[in-house]
Amino acid sequence: MGFQPILPFGGMAGWTFLQRTQEAQKQAFNAAPEIRRDTEYFAEKIGEVTSAEDLVGDYRLLKVALGAFGLDDDLPNKAFIRKVLEEGALDPTSFANRMVDKRYLALTEAFGFDLGTPNTALSDFPARILDAYKTRQFEIAVGAQDNDMRLALSMERDLGAIVDADNTANGKWYAVMGNEPLRQMFETALGLPSTLAALDIDDQLTMFRDRAKAIFGSGEVAQFADPHARDELNRLFLVRSQINAGRAAMSSGSIALTLLQTR
Repeated sequence: MGFQPILPFGGMAGWTFLQRTQEAQKQAFNAAPEIRRDTEYFAEKIGEVTSAEDLVGDYRLLKVALGAFGLDDDLPNKAFIRKVLEEGALDPTSFANRMVDKRYLALTEAFGFDLGTPNTALSDFPARILDAYKTRQFEIAVGAQDNDMRLALSMERDLGAIVDADNTANGKWYAVMGNEPLRQMFETALGLPSTLAALDIDDQLTMFRDRAKAIFGSGEVAQFADPHARDELNRLFLVRSQINAGRAAMSSGSIALTLLQTR
């Protein structure tokens, strides 16, 4: 087993520790034999890949490619991924463009198999994909110990991409709601129930926007272009998540005590 991230605390204390030690921990994690073998193989072989068929036909290359975009669970779904990659991103009616989850669009844009020459031929392509892969794999390892920390780590990238996208104000909220990790962060930070997803999408939008305005002073996602606003969102998420966990533990303890008292 390779290096496992060290997280001695939860909540804000744990986040502060992780932020302070993150670079050193990442270096130790990336030096693990499995990560090193995967990245070296990808760097050596990806330049030979010229089609979606080539990529999905090589398990080790596909593992890194999907891992770079947080799509590790799709590794067995080769036909599905091939369709995403072959239809590409240029056609607005393509499979990836029609999907709610925009990680697939990012994947096919990155590889560019619908271009005359795919991006795999570019000299800086391996480094860009491998940087994303190593970052995502570190987040997964962190999440194995504390999923709140994994969500906090991914927030900067995922929310930043939505904020920077050329989209309407409503469209940015829909993108947040369609990104499961971000949605979970916002629901927790804003004190919204997970059952909110059962409502009509427009009603959900109204609740997210109204609660954000009440807490942050603005109801728009664009406010999180400000690093201070992102930090406050992250702080609220971690604090409220820890409070919720404490309440759940207390509730479980009360149930156990009641059962003992009735024996």
